[in-house]
Amino acid sequence: MPDEDDARGLRNVSGRPDYELGHLPNAGFADLKDGLCKSNGPVEFDLLSPEQFCAAMGELSVGDDSHVVLYDANYTGWAARVWWMLRWVGFDNAAILDGGLTAWTSTGNALSLEPVNRPAQQLTPKPRPELIAQHDEVLASIGNEAVILIDTLPEEFYRGEMSIYPRLGHIPGAFNINGLSLLDKRGHLHKQDELASMHAFDHNARIITYCGGGIVASTDAFVLTRLGFNNVAVYMASLEEWTADPNNPMETG
Repeated sequence: MPDEDDARGLRNVSGRPDYELGHLPNAGFADLKDGLCKSNGPVEFDLLSPEQFCAAMGELSVGDDSHVVLYDANYTGWAARVWWMLRWVGFDNAAILDGGLTAWTSTGNALSLEPVNRPAQQLTPKPRPELIAQHDEVLASIGNEAVILIDTLPEEFYRGEMSIYPRLGHIPGAFNINGLSLLDKRGHLHKQDELASMHAFDHNARIITYCGGGIVASTDAFVLTRLGFNNVAVYMASLEEWTADPNNPMETG
């Protein structure tokens, strides 16, 4: 939402009010702003511990034997972020509804106003810390040809022509793959061969995606995983953390 009082000129708000205006039948609501991330962390979508995240998902009736389908109403990033966190805690039986809410309603499917109350389940954390990149790993990756950094922000942000963060540009050496370019005009992911051509990298390389706060970067991590890349991480704190420290290098162009 636009917000003149925020240095970025905008603020992220919970999607719960929109959910309550209509959602897929039997769909619960996973709230990144309130419940699935720390409310008072150093960055906006700061991670909970694996145990805390599993407990929160368990309250949404996600258990060890569940099958989860995630969707959102805006460019897949929010659903992908939850999908990636589920993988991070060792849960692999999750999918994303391609095209999200629009894909559901555009084909004439109805939305529901019915409240959803399912019993809590037990989700056992089996953390995979290698799926989350931390600041020091990103810093060490600069100039390291064995690591591929991918900036998923729009091209004008990458080049340093505009920014909503304290400093312009991108982390040195990063490639730019705009996360929104992964989607077609209907909001569906492009076909696999098109996505593969956008990611012509070594499938065994260490790949770290980042954006501003770890949302759009999760979409690209989802795509990379589906393309068969096996060593992908998301720098969750992304430029919100990186640009706040003047000692962290940035480059433009």
